[in-house]
Amino acid sequence: MNESINSPVYFVTGTDTDVGKTVCCQALLQAANKQQCTTVAYKPIAAGCVETADGLRNHDALVLQKYSNIQVAYELVNPIAFAQPIAPHIAAEQENRPIESVNISHGLEKLKALNSDLILVEGAGGWRLPLNDEQTLSDWVKAHQLPVIIVVGMKLGCLNHAQLTYESIINDGLQVAGWIANQVESDMPYYAQNLAMLKHKIKAPMIAEIPYSHNVNELDLSEYVNINFLFNK
Repeated sequence: MNESINSPVYFVTGTDTDVGKTVCCQALLQAANKQQCTTVAYKPIAAGCVETADGLRNHDALVLQKYSNIQVAYELVNPIAFAQPIAPHIAAEQENRPIESVNISHGLEKLKALNSDLILVEGAGGWRLPLNDEQTLSDWVKAHQLPVIIVVGMKLGCLNHAQLTYESIINDGLQVAGWIANQVESDMPYYAQNLAMLKHKIKAPMIAEIPYSHNVNELDLSEYVNINFLFNK
């Protein structure tokens, strides 16, 4: 274990759904692994799972499991799984399986007990993802006072989405540990100008810039990550 890591748990949120949170978690895990850190990842809620002989399995959760160097059972990585690729609170209503924040907390405590150097908690959707009619996933993050990493999907509209997400996290009294520019399009018009504006508006370090790639889950993305933010004292 590396004693210099300031906080071992980071919550990874996105500016929207399908902005590449899992790809960015993969990159962070790979970079930390190369620094001889012990790593594990947690995707407490996943909607859009495939029925297998072993039960429901979600692609993103399997990627997180693959690139964590502490191997744990799938159910510890993704304890709340729904088959339909819809908003989790709607899936929960349809299956009569309410999402309880206490269960999300219990799952995190199980991973904390492993005493790893880094735990990444990947959210679902964006910052204000509903758990039910009253609670959001961001309420849970706030209750645990987790530092947040924002994944910005670099596409038209990202400036607005990124600023609203950043402001919402700050207004919730939480720390934005850093943000990641993830190129979800092969050729975004005026990419450099958009990136420069994000650097100006988000008062947190850009910790990675992930290029657009095919078969991205098979690649080593560690070179695109500035892992030093993990070791800030």
